[in-house]
Amino acid sequence: MAILADRWSAHRSAKLAPMALPEHGRTHDAILAELAAKRAGDVRWQEGRTFGMVYDGGESVHAVAEAAALMYLHENALNTVAFPSLGEIQREVCEATAALLHSESAAGFLTSGGTESILCAVKAARERGRAERAITAPEMVLPSSAHAAFHKAAHYFGLAVHKVDVGADYRADVDAMAAQVNDNTVLVVGSAPQYPQGVIDPIPELAALAQSVGASFHTDACMGGFVLPFMELNGHDVAPWDFRVAGVTTISADIHKLGYAPKGASVILHRDKQLRQYQTFVFDDWLGGFYASPNIQGTRSGLPMATAWAVMQHLGVDGYRRLTSATIDARERLVAGVRAIEGLTVLAEPEAQLLAIAAAPGYEDRVDIFAIGDALLRRGWFHDRQTPPDALHATVSAGNAPVVEAYLGDLAECVAEVATTGGTDDRSTNYATLD
Repeated sequence: MAILADRWSAHRSAKLAPMALPEHGRTHDAILAELAAKRAGDVRWQEGRTFGMVYDGGESVHAVAEAAALMYLHENALNTVAFPSLGEIQREVCEATAALLHSESAAGFLTSGGTESILCAVKAARERGRAERAITAPEMVLPSSAHAAFHKAAHYFGLAVHKVDVGADYRADVDAMAAQVNDNTVLVVGSAPQYPQGVIDPIPELAALAQSVGASFHTDACMGGFVLPFMELNGHDVAPWDFRVAGVTTISADIHKLGYAPKGASVILHRDKQLRQYQTFVFDDWLGGFYASPNIQGTRSGLPMATAWAVMQHLGVDGYRRLTSATIDARERLVAGVRAIEGLTVLAEPEAQLLAIAAAPGYEDRVDIFAIGDALLRRGWFHDRQTPPDALHATVSAGNAPVVEAYLGDLAECVAEVATTGGTDDRSTNYATLD
């Protein structure tokens, strides 16, 4: 179990020698053997011991995804005239996702992941503001819980950001955000659910703010897009968040999260094709001819598009309902079990599959949650760290369901261990690739 923690620690501090291209080509077996050795320190998602990063839909999902991946390993979605099957796949995935989000007119594209979907939504909002309202100094208003990708998009595309603190329940503060909305606002943002604590923002009220100045509104459902519709079908009460809400202009939903497709496949949907036009970059003054691209990428691999289509077709509504039921049951057991351990709590009241584990009120000086995370890692359990407040983040999926009780047993032991051994000086919260 300790190998994962040892490799992770070594990775953080390693200064690796540069690698040169081999003088002579290597054999198939030698290459695969080295890749297998490299994987020895990776998180063990196949055993349900990773609360995030990879989401396991089961062996039949793996099989259909891997078969589709081989079929489309080399195809390029840069030009769907050359590969019309990829155009058809993209259209069908977007249409199926739009139906889940209660729209018959929504239109969009597949992207490489939630970050690219968010970038595309921000870019489209900026272009819409320029075209419809002559805005040259665009701004967006978002809660402090909104994904960091919105700040990345603002940096890339030149938008000013008004970041507003969330309320005591970790939801977006509508009144505080209203105070920041103005005539230069091109985008207002809410999440369903937001990533850090797993609560759903008040989407109708936030969308109304955007409508009041003619701005776009984005629901970030990267985490919830393939969970909340099936929770609702399974009888759960779900706060309004999708295209049934007036004023919602774009929604991002990641198929490679709880849609159980391999990385990287996400959908960005616009309420209609008129709004979708603001996403696409068009250039016709090039010696190479007419160029148009809806994505940040130009060349796009057909592989994740095909695997997303295959997994969605394989699971269908009943498969997603089954996996969602297992996921939400696991999350409920996890929350109850964490709160039963003295010194621990779960922040807020998670509404879907996300939660944050922290020191309980009054235990902040005695329970070092990051040290507990390190102790869990030594036992093979992986959590992302986050702050403020210091917490261990968990994205629960169906793959975690069989091991919840084993995890809770280890968690209780780790709490007792850290009470004896003390905390850690490492307060880093890396959700990053820096080299």
